[in-house]
Amino acid sequence: MDVARMARMFSRVNPKKAAGPDGVPGKVLRACADQLSQVFTKIFNLSLAQAFIPACLKSSTIIPIPKKSSSTAFLTDFRPVALTAVITKCLERLLLGHIKDSLPPIFVPHQFAYKANRSTDDAISITLHTALSHLEHRDTYARMLFVDYSSAFNTIIPDILVNKLSELGLHPLTCSWIKDFLTNRPQTVKLDPHLSSTRTLSTGSTQGCVLSPLLYTLYTADCRPAHTSNTVVKFADDTTVVGLISGDDETAYRDEVLKLSRWCQANNLILNTTKTKEIILDFRKNRTDPPPLYIDGNCVERVHSFTLLGTTISADLTWSNNTMTVIRKAQQRLHFLRKLRRNDVSQELLVTFYRSTIESILSYGITVWFSHCTEAERQSLQRVVKTAQRIIGCPLPSLKDIYQSRCLSRVTSITTNSTHSAFPLFELLPSGRRYRSIRTRTNRLRNSFFPQAIIIRNAHTSTNHTSL
Repeated sequence: MDVARMARMFSRVNPKKAAGPDGVPGKVLRACADQLSQVFTKIFNLSLAQAFIPACLKSSTIIPIPKKSSSTAFLTDFRPVALTAVITKCLERLLLGHIKDSLPPIFVPHQFAYKANRSTDDAISITLHTALSHLEHRDTYARMLFVDYSSAFNTIIPDILVNKLSELGLHPLTCSWIKDFLTNRPQTVKLDPHLSSTRTLSTGSTQGCVLSPLLYTLYTADCRPAHTSNTVVKFADDTTVVGLISGDDETAYRDEVLKLSRWCQANNLILNTTKTKEIILDFRKNRTDPPPLYIDGNCVERVHSFTLLGTTISADLTWSNNTMTVIRKAQQRLHFLRKLRRNDVSQELLVTFYRSTIESILSYGITVWFSHCTEAERQSLQRVVKTAQRIIGCPLPSLKDIYQSRCLSRVTSITTNSTHSAFPLFELLPSGRRYRSIRTRTNRLRNSFFPQAIIIRNAHTSTNHTSL
């Protein structure tokens, strides 16, 4: 690590970030980047060479953040976010790049979090496409298990993690540094003005650390399906098991869930069976309810709809529940837009407020669900946009235009990245300009993202080619 790189790192520190337990604010590091870079380069290089981090750089202050807006008395309803030293975050960012460069290009194909050009849309689209493609065949159905872990980040065992990092090919010195980083961490809890006594922990990867997301991804990298008829899709700790079942034979699916339970026990991850839910996608005429699923002796609740990564999926694959939720949230924020208009806020700021607080809700996950919506649902959604137009006094992009633009953008990001798990779905025709359409038998699959995205991409290519 050289001085110039350290100076660039300090100069990019966000000055508005809160100081950690050491009391050194980010604005000091940014203002004195040139003066401090040399001494901290020596400190960091020594830390990496000896695989040792001083306790003052590992200490953190835990701030309990409610998971929901409503007040609660249960500790499990709070998310423990760590406030760590800004200097430590800089060291973590430098090491983060080194670890990523050392990893193979494809090691967790269905983990969509913490990766460039990956999003929740990708995770949901792959999940649905896997099930819908299977449902095109006769005498088939799918079971989707939405797994919930209890404090997943806080249950990581450093020794297990280090063994997995070694198997992935990371340098032994880097593995030793990570182990020291995760062990003997002094922590205190702060609630308003109250500060608890200090405790030293050697389990878990603190939420709020720069390295924590990547370390959790690597920790769970070996959680993969044991059977080809099953798919495990992950976005951080949100895990979905998709079981593709033919002829009522659920042996592979149930064995997959059993293996997942055993994997969790071996890796100290706690399956929260009360929050784990299951949806069954079955459109057969003579269908019967399959037997319930048990995990560790507890029956998994079967639900009609489930909110996956902010998008509501229903067992009948209609999107009315999701549409109603989106409209309700957006309409609530129209009230604040009217308040701003009455206070003579400029039109430019009104548009900015609309795009950040209303359009962001209307367009979240739009590539997943918009093509499935009925005409009545699309008109209801567009009415929210028209109401905002009347309040602001200028035209706004329609949701259809946003949908098509997002589809084109996602197609580009997928087709230009061969490591993307959806890359094989886009096959160029001999002309080299258009993509081969996905064969579909039902509207369920035809209206899903990948078939629709190819249609939109090909139409866009034809239009551009004609205009030329």
